[in-house]
Amino acid sequence: MAIQRLSVDQIEAQMDQLTQSPQDLGVLEYIVLRLPDEQRATPQEAEVSPDGGLEGDRWARPNSPNPGAQISVMNSRFLRIIAGDDARMPLAGDNLLVDLDLSDENLPAGTQLQIGTATFEVTEVPHTGCQKFERRYGKDALEFVNGETYKSQRLRGLFIRTIQAGKIQVGDSIHKLTAP
Repeated sequence: MAIQRLSVDQIEAQMDQLTQSPQDLGVLEYIVLRLPDEQRATPQEAEVSPDGGLEGDRWARPNSPNPGAQISVMNSRFLRIIAGDDARMPLAGDNLLVDLDLSDENLPAGTQLQIGTATFEVTEVPHTGCQKFERRYGKDALEFVNGETYKSQRLRGLFIRTIQAGKIQVGDSIHKLTAP
């Protein structure tokens, strides 16, 4: 599989796709479990809990995981731009790939979301690109997601924590319940 590396200009030229992301009623497109040795699993459904996060994901490892960074979420429209192929989307390392406006304005910290039978809360923990993200999608993609121009859009994604255990499935609607 060829690795796509877009320039900042090429990414910028496609940003109008992001404006089509819904604000109040989104869709869960992928569930991604991060496994040892950078492996990924993409189950069609999963259980989530306040104590364990996403069942089967490496977050719930020993050493007191950060509750504010329990589950990572990324906008699927943006990820498609930089990944170039749906098969490369799980490499981002985000647990939930969603078609939903993740901007600070639309989902400030404290906003609650319903997915399947579970309820989540957007946390204040920042989500930024790292060396692994650069290796997978290129230096320009990393600089783009971490740059000031689109910082409020949360292109690299955001973190949520589970506040009510339940089951989620690919294709579930994402309902924005409350905003602070």
